[in-house]
Amino acid sequence: MNRFSLEMKALQPHPDPNFQRHWNVVQIGLFLLPFSAFLGGTSILMVAIAIWVRKFSSLSREPVNRGFAILGLVMIAAAWFADDRANAFLGLFNFLPFFFTFAALADLIRSPKQLTQIAWIWVITSIPVTVIGILQLLNFGGMPSLLWGLISWKVFAGGNPVGRMASVFEYATILANYYAIVFILSLGLWLQERRKLLIGIVLLNAIGLILTNSRNVWAIAVLACLAFALYQGWKTIVAAVGAITGIILGAAFAPDSIALPLRKIVPRFFWARLNDQMYSDRPVNQLRSTQWKFAWNMTEQRPLTGWGLRSFARLYTEQMQLWIGHPHNLFLMLSSESGLPAAVMLYGLVGWIMAQGIWIWKALSPTNRPIYFTFWIAFLACTLFSFLDIALFDARINLMGWVLLAAIWKMEESGEWGVRLRGS
Repeated sequence: MNRFSLEMKALQPHPDPNFQRHWNVVQIGLFLLPFSAFLGGTSILMVAIAIWVRKFSSLSREPVNRGFAILGLVMIAAAWFADDRANAFLGLFNFLPFFFTFAALADLIRSPKQLTQIAWIWVITSIPVTVIGILQLLNFGGMPSLLWGLISWKVFAGGNPVGRMASVFEYATILANYYAIVFILSLGLWLQERRKLLIGIVLLNAIGLILTNSRNVWAIAVLACLAFALYQGWKTIVAAVGAITGIILGAAFAPDSIALPLRKIVPRFFWARLNDQMYSDRPVNQLRSTQWKFAWNMTEQRPLTGWGLRSFARLYTEQMQLWIGHPHNLFLMLSSESGLPAAVMLYGLVGWIMAQGIWIWKALSPTNRPIYFTFWIAFLACTLFSFLDIALFDARINLMGWVLLAAIWKMEESGEWGVRLRGS
């Protein structure tokens, strides 16, 4: 425990001393990020700008960075053809700065030890986030403002929506995406280091993600547990998780002859949420299937350029008489608002990085593979989350996702990288 306290007091050294100051600022920014998009995000963006200034020539020659640059141009062109250009160009800020930041961070974060440090930073911040969320459900709320308004939280008493924990992220869905990341990181750290403190944090995060009442993050958490159990070769745990999942799904979706007995042992909180009986009177225009069909119809009408970023909400409101901010699927949002070429390019580039990650994992030493696997699974969780919901409109969650992607790209054994950088 003393060793842990010492580690968390000091900023981690960077493999290349020339980038120590940049890495220090990034570590501080990552710690502040869950609590302040301005403080955390601005710190990391400033480092990204500094790295681009120093390494523009090499960064601009890399194929993946060129791919994101081309994607950015495609999205700008699509915005130019939008009916509402102002809103479409405003929507670009949810993408272009993050492409830019990804390229810089991927060059800065290459050591497995850096991945461990990032994981510890975010896992530690999950403790106050969860405590605030639990207090919120106990009807403590408010809008505290710290540091002259640079940190401003909207903590709605009772949750937002009511009954669903949102904590400092204002809305339960955004908090759920946060837990998709920190729960996996805490679980991966515990499997790697086996510290008692981490058991408590894993359980705390598990309680938090359950209280978000998000079916999406529940499923992701179960899949993540199965992935780690398979990775560790724990067949008994795989069987146990599979059996528990089967019982819960049976209580939700099986015929009454099977479901009714299972519902005596499975809390209604779970099965009624999964099969939507908790909200059985939901209008058709609120269903995700309706939103997906609407978004695909938009795509079919303008497959190349889409209707412009931020256009779905306006068009859906006009036709369905209900405001929905996005179609709850990132691919469909992009295809309908920026066109199919942009959607395919984004998923193609990310898919390529994820695929290359398998080969990077194989090239790492057995000691460094677990933390890399953890980050790979954490980003995969973000990708899966985006198929049923979209949280990138919150800059904190958006940036966390890009940090994960940057961390699994260009990964090398720390010793070899340090020598190569100092000799370059």
